[in-house]
Amino acid sequence: MLTTEQLAEKLHVKPNTIRSALCRTGSYMGIRPTKLPNRFLAWPDDAVERLVAQSQNTTESQQA
Repeated sequence: MLTTEQLAEKLHVKPNTIRSALCRTGSYMGIRPTKLPNRFLAWPDDAVERLVAQSQNTTESQQA
């Protein structure tokens, strides 16, 4: 599980971008976090890795 800050770093966005989208839509790019008892959010690693891989595939196909 990743923190919001770690997720933002992997996706090259600001943490507030993720928090804002979560407040508006209930997810960020289709990924829903788990709310921890200490009010932090935990983002699933596997979903994040799929999103990053999908993004890389899209970028590669656009360059070809």
